[in-house]
Amino acid sequence: MSILSIIASERTQRRKKARSSARFGRGAVVLLGLLGISTGWANGDDRLAPWRNPTIKPVTDTSKRHAIHTYYLTNPESPDGTRVLFFVSSAKDGHFGDLVVQDRKTGQETVIARDINTEDAHRAACQQWISHGRRVAFHDVKNGRWSVYVVDLDTLKVRKLVDDRQLGFGTPVGDTVSIYGCHWNPGPYRNLELLNVATGETQTVMTIQEVERDYGEYLAKTFTGRPTSIFFPVISPDGKRVFFKMSAPGKDGAANNFMSKDASFRQGLFVFDLEQRKTVFMRAKWGHPAWHPDSRRVMEVGNIFFDTSDGGKMSKMPNLPILRGNHPSMSPDGKIYVVDGLMDNVGGPAGHWGVAVGDPRGDHFHVMQRFDNGRGARSWRRSHPHPIFSADFRRIYFNVSDGEFTRLMVAEAAPSR
Repeated sequence: MSILSIIASERTQRRKKARSSARFGRGAVVLLGLLGISTGWANGDDRLAPWRNPTIKPVTDTSKRHAIHTYYLTNPESPDGTRVLFFVSSAKDGHFGDLVVQDRKTGQETVIARDINTEDAHRAACQQWISHGRRVAFHDVKNGRWSVYVVDLDTLKVRKLVDDRQLGFGTPVGDTVSIYGCHWNPGPYRNLELLNVATGETQTVMTIQEVERDYGEYLAKTFTGRPTSIFFPVISPDGKRVFFKMSAPGKDGAANNFMSKDASFRQGLFVFDLEQRKTVFMRAKWGHPAWHPDSRRVMEVGNIFFDTSDGGKMSKMPNLPILRGNHPSMSPDGKIYVVDGLMDNVGGPAGHWGVAVGDPRGDHFHVMQRFDNGRGARSWRRSHPHPIFSADFRRIYFNVSDGEFTRLMVAEAAPSR
């Protein structure tokens, strides 16, 4: 064999070894991710590094009360990062209590609204920051009637704005929130409505007739002819779009038994563009959607995105585990995501929940904490962790129900090197 042939043969063998090593490396990264173990990027671009060893602690004393933040769709920390908003309850089921604002620097707590009745301990009073942190919106039920309220934090004055509706989610830097008729018995409030918390004015931006006109076949098939209403609208970060699902009363709806699992049936994911005044995306299934910070993509369970500015084009984050029961939420810079869910397919323990971070580019996934979430508030609809980032994406807030009381926790990223 000539020297040139030997060199060529050696080069071929090196290329084969390199390909084999690369295949093993990719497989190892995926396997480690599935086991809840994260690995670094070869080029040092490890977005998860600050979350490998975070400081995790309770936000407040929960030795005699539950402390619950609302949902994975709204940040309990004020837009300027100085305060934290949460619902507290001494009731075993966590259904009755007060709203508290805590000063993050001093720890001082102020009760801003008292004696609130909730639908469940899952979303508490749907409390949320609004008006650049000058106000807090929430809903409450008194004598069987639901109403939406706002607290002006400068004066602690509580104002009732509308009756017979519940509160969706707005943006903390605007004055607008979304509202909707009670999903089990909406009465005349079946449209998509927006509420200005500063003026108290409501605006119908999409009617139920428009949904029926455009999606009548889907509604008839999915809801078997029952009248439907627009339910659970969530405004995009830029305030220009809203996603929602549809609802139809169940057998217990007319009796206003909203704690029944048969109160209503809910399905579908619709995205309405407020500027174009039309629906730009529709999906037959609702999982746990969340807005991407770019306000055009919607993240859904299954590690997928739908681009609502490109006909709903779907993309998927590769080689990442899918946790059962999960609620995904993107960091405000769009570089990583946080998610909760059952731990059974990432190394257990069986039945335990956890909170994890992942890189949307794929392959890299790290479980920050695992815990028994089967205790806490004894609500008919359980409190889930519902993790979400702070506005500066240095902290992650989530609920944990591993003891007598549900606790609001905060994970703070390790200092950057």
